[in-house]
Amino acid sequence: MRRLLLSLLALLAAALPVAAHAERVRDLGAFQGVRSNQLTGYGIVVGLAGTGDDNLEYLTQAMRGVSGRMGVMLPPGVSPGLKNAAAVMITADLPAFAKPGQRIDVTVSTIGKAKSLRGGALILTPLYGADGQIYAMAQGNLAVGGLGISAKDGSQLTVNVPTVGRIAEGASVERAVATGFDSGDIVRYNLFAADFMTASRVRDAINRFVPGTAAIEDGVTLALRLPQGADRRATMMAAIEMIEVTPAETAARVIVNSRTGTVVINNSVRLSPAAISHGKLTVRIDENPIVSQPAPFSRGQTTVVPDSTISTEEKSAHVMMLKPGASLSKIVDALNMLGVSPSDLVAILEALKQAGALKAEMVVI
Repeated sequence: MRRLLLSLLALLAAALPVAAHAERVRDLGAFQGVRSNQLTGYGIVVGLAGTGDDNLEYLTQAMRGVSGRMGVMLPPGVSPGLKNAAAVMITADLPAFAKPGQRIDVTVSTIGKAKSLRGGALILTPLYGADGQIYAMAQGNLAVGGLGISAKDGSQLTVNVPTVGRIAEGASVERAVATGFDSGDIVRYNLFAADFMTASRVRDAINRFVPGTAAIEDGVTLALRLPQGADRRATMMAAIEMIEVTPAETAARVIVNSRTGTVVINNSVRLSPAAISHGKLTVRIDENPIVSQPAPFSRGQTTVVPDSTISTEEKSAHVMMLKPGASLSKIVDALNMLGVSPSDLVAILEALKQAGALKAEMVVI
């Protein structure tokens, strides 16, 4: 069976043509269960140069627990000054198939009033998964890319973010996560984006490679019948991931960021026949008050006489005619000729959508 799988993989590489915009199956989705897992933990960073949390209650409690594990018991009622320590949250990603003894990177972030973690060291901290089990232990010296400086007069200088640091290979994996990919009759493959056409094309490509293997469950998931055993199943999964498929064309969509004025139009957007005219009217009011002085030896008073000048300016507007089915390049060329700004572009696209000429989904974020 293994020889057959290797032969099929060789035939696939030699016989299958490369489509114009083909993508590998591994770039369109992932096998269910083969993923990373998030880990979190609460710990203490020590060795700071007076930039810690000081007398925060939750930091004091944590330090009592740490010192208690080391055999040092703090007297009741004593609140130690902890300017050189900070309470932190530790986050990490546990890769799929990670085994005990392997090392992973961790990110350390302050949760209190600590000003900087520069020069600190993380005390041994357990990292928990979503099920409450310990999967790794973290400890080590922090690498902080930020810098924070403050003076006695209150002036401050901050470069990047000094309250977040990383420890390369700072955690040791203590428990493996079972993926279950080598057991069961069905292995499910999930697309990154729901699309029935893409799912159909992936199914057909897999079935041409190994007939009767793939079936569609919904717009995201395909059920694959693969041979039992980790070795044979992994070989088949590797071969399937290298199959090249032409995904379906993306849906027409216009993304508008209302805060920054950014507008992104994908290549699937089309326009029905439409005429666009865009111009700006500027009204300017200038106030030039005149001081009026009374005649000598008269009983008049000095007064201020208002003098206003109103002027208008209207920029010449061009009318652009868009033919049926105008593509992205035609839309961009037409709007560039009108000389519109990003905010004006949003107004034009919304007007085209209301007029029924824009054949796309407007997404405002």
